[in-house]
Amino acid sequence: MSIPVDIGIPDEQRGQIVHGLSKVLADSYTLYLKTHSYHWNVVGPMFHSLHAMFEEEYTELALAVDEIAERIRALGAPAPGTYREFTELSVLGEDTDQPEAREMVARLVAAHEATARTIREALPVAEGAPDQVSTDLLTRRLEVHEKTAWMLRSMLA
Repeated sequence: MSIPVDIGIPDEQRGQIVHGLSKVLADSYTLYLKTHSYHWNVVGPMFHSLHAMFEEEYTELALAVDEIAERIRALGAPAPGTYREFTELSVLGEDTDQPEAREMVARLVAAHEATARTIREALPVAEGAPDQVSTDLLTRRLEVHEKTAWMLRSMLA
């Protein structure tokens, strides 16, 4: 039995917000997996600094995916949680090789920037609802992805 959600956001708008948040969740989880894999597999002269940085990043992403999924649940929808769902929703692809350390950093820059673009697509929908909670969540996530992309990009200069 499903109890109706009556939080002041019409069903259609809640559905649109959930779809946007689901895409952000899929990108974030895919980025989490990529970052965690890089943490395990990085080698070379920058090993220690990258190993530690990647751990910090995947730990932050692990907390973020939980927050995003819980917001989807609070809006009354099931959160996507399978690789199939994430693959269908995410704009990020999986690696099919084992990149060198510098390429790992470049790929993470691209993934954080792509996730920021996904968030920017979802933000106007939440703002227009108005869904202040989702807007705040998305704004905070956007800040993290833009800052992380900048920091990683700086390593490639």
